[in-house]
Amino acid sequence: MNDPFDFSDDTYEPAPTTTVQGPRPYVTELNPEQRMAVEVTDGPVLVLAGAGTGKTRVLTTRLAHIMDQGLAYAGEIMAVTFTNKAALEMKERVAGILGRPIEGWWLGTFHALAARMVRAHAEVVGLTSNFTIIDTDDQIRLLKQIMEAEFIDEKKNPARNLMGVIQRWKDRGLTPDKVSPSEGAAYADGSASKIYKIYQERLRLNNACDFGDLLLHVLTIFAEQPQILEQYQRRFRYILVDEYQDTNVSQYLWLRLLAKQHKNICCVGDDDQSIYSWRGAEVANILKFEKDFPGAKVIRLERNYRSTAHILGAASGLISYNEDRLGKTLQPQIKDDAIKVRVESLWDGEQEARFVGDEIDALQSKGENLDEIAILVRAGFQTREFEERMITLGIPYKVVGGLRFYEREEIRDAIAYLRVVNQVSDSLAMERILNKPARGFGNKTKGLQTLLEYARTAQVSLYQAACTLVETDELSAKARSSLRDFLMQLDTWRSVKDGLELDDLVGQILDESGYMDWRLNEVKKGKDVKAQGRVDNLKELVSGLEEFESLEEFLEHVSLVMDVKDNANDPKVTIMTLHAAKGLEFDTVFLPGWEEGTFPNQRALDESGNSALEEERRLGYVGITRARKRSTISYALRRRIYGQYSDMLPSRFVDELPEQHINKGGETGTSASDFAYNGFQGHGGQHFTYQGKRETRPEKLVTIEAYDVKIRDEADTGFRKGDPVHHAKFGNGVVLNVDGNKLDIAFSKGGRKKVMDSFVEKI
Repeated sequence: MNDPFDFSDDTYEPAPTTTVQGPRPYVTELNPEQRMAVEVTDGPVLVLAGAGTGKTRVLTTRLAHIMDQGLAYAGEIMAVTFTNKAALEMKERVAGILGRPIEGWWLGTFHALAARMVRAHAEVVGLTSNFTIIDTDDQIRLLKQIMEAEFIDEKKNPARNLMGVIQRWKDRGLTPDKVSPSEGAAYADGSASKIYKIYQERLRLNNACDFGDLLLHVLTIFAEQPQILEQYQRRFRYILVDEYQDTNVSQYLWLRLLAKQHKNICCVGDDDQSIYSWRGAEVANILKFEKDFPGAKVIRLERNYRSTAHILGAASGLISYNEDRLGKTLQPQIKDDAIKVRVESLWDGEQEARFVGDEIDALQSKGENLDEIAILVRAGFQTREFEERMITLGIPYKVVGGLRFYEREEIRDAIAYLRVVNQVSDSLAMERILNKPARGFGNKTKGLQTLLEYARTAQVSLYQAACTLVETDELSAKARSSLRDFLMQLDTWRSVKDGLELDDLVGQILDESGYMDWRLNEVKKGKDVKAQGRVDNLKELVSGLEEFESLEEFLEHVSLVMDVKDNANDPKVTIMTLHAAKGLEFDTVFLPGWEEGTFPNQRALDESGNSALEEERRLGYVGITRARKRSTISYALRRRIYGQYSDMLPSRFVDELPEQHINKGGETGTSASDFAYNGFQGHGGQHFTYQGKRETRPEKLVTIEAYDVKIRDEADTGFRKGDPVHHAKFGNGVVLNVDGNKLDIAFSKGGRKKVMDSFVEKI
């Protein structure tokens, strides 16, 4: 069998030095900056491509130009993408420009191209060319086996969390011997480095590797066999890289090594859209491109063909607060700039969902295509209220990049608890929760299997089987004791379910069952990015229960929601996270939840330094620039979180939006009242100036308990707009609006609050 990487045959020749003269048709349609990015082919080039500036067109046209001009054969070009879809699109576009299919070039994702290299030189890293690339489930299973053999408590050190640590090391190009002692001792009871080393040895014994190994093995091959690296360096006369701002350290090192000889590397990206640090992406890679490649040509694509001037103005004003950026100014090519970015303030999360839903309903009635409308949230837990509103209004929707709210594992678990409390004969729900959290009924103890077998044999429910077996010896003494405690809990919850508010009941069940503590411990134990999301989803579930009169009503509601099915071809509103929206565009975009602690999220606010906060700001920039025609930002002044109302502060990002590009509105009258929110400067935290200077303020957010509502006749309120009043907790204030017995008051100490009239008195 011929070695496909043997470059000594006659078919591998240096590229022709002559070029085709005269402008080609494919460049005459480009703007000057795009054309420069295509035609400057000698030396390193960084193309800073702002949102909507034709990045993909430039990249594919440059590839076609290199071949059309005879600068290199197809086999001498390597083009790297982040997705297979992008690679396929690039291949089709280049073939369309040249009028012929292109074969033999190195086009694909980082993993695909790295795998091709590793298979050619697998023996260097102790593998054979037919090695297996294992998936996540196999990784976790193998790691659990190793941890068990090394007496590492998997409950205390979850294998999935440790695998995340190992993958981050691989993203940074660290083999087990390169992990520092301090890092290795920080995980798995100080044994992380040892576990990593054993894991790699076990993979080799199985002639296997994981995805993180592909780049890591290539770097090892290049380090141990320099002549192999030299072959690739000679071969690849031109290297093109898409989404360079999303590269990790291993990918960065790989590209630098390959480009060392010819230095004809063209990287296309946007530092303002680097939002994947949690995946290992390093924005520093693009920021230091000119240092890594001296003499590099930097070309800025700033002509935006997607959005209106006001949308671009708002986005540019926001991102200008970031210090670590190369800088560019998007220039709108669409002349329709009549619609400014809307900034709406709402009382609470429920009203925010109603507002967004009603706006979408109005757009639909005007003939707008639902496929061109998106709701982009910072975190997955935020989707619930909008999903509920879409269902209420009968507006088809889809959740992209994740499950619908009531389909998520932790929500299904919580609902299963409620189903059993409501109806103990629900054996399917009982089976789901019996060992969540662990109660000694897992696969090792076979307790659940014993219960299921008895229930089938006796033809009784799982609950009845449990009640019987706690009195016999089929189960171990420990399992019987645990099961007896659980049955007593069920009886307690059933006895109080009609006497408690639904949110209090569910909060009690989640707490007393240990389920919430279990999920919270997942957050504390490791850096599983999904763990905090699961906790937030549970809190959001409890927050949404106040509108239901009974447990039965809520469970019926969930059944109806889960039964909603839309025709796959029908237009639908898209609900997704900001991270998932990158690269997409819509006519209309809603950006809810712009509050301190939500967006930017609390982790970014708590982290020292500016890097996390700047990434949050880049996320806001990405969100705004997804819109072609309309962009609406909203925030709520309070949210009910796990049974409590929290007063929210508008996001500092709201304050950073240029006034000339936004319209403020909302029931709180942000543009019409002296007491309205007029900037982040007056509220706690840090205020960022355009010069990047920071001013730290000591005040913190105030969390208050849910209001104790007392029913009174509206006619008895006696309060009018402008009345001076006093509140025992918030001090003196002035009534701004009266809504029955609910008063909108600006307090001198507590800021703007919505309180019941029974808690204040006139002064």
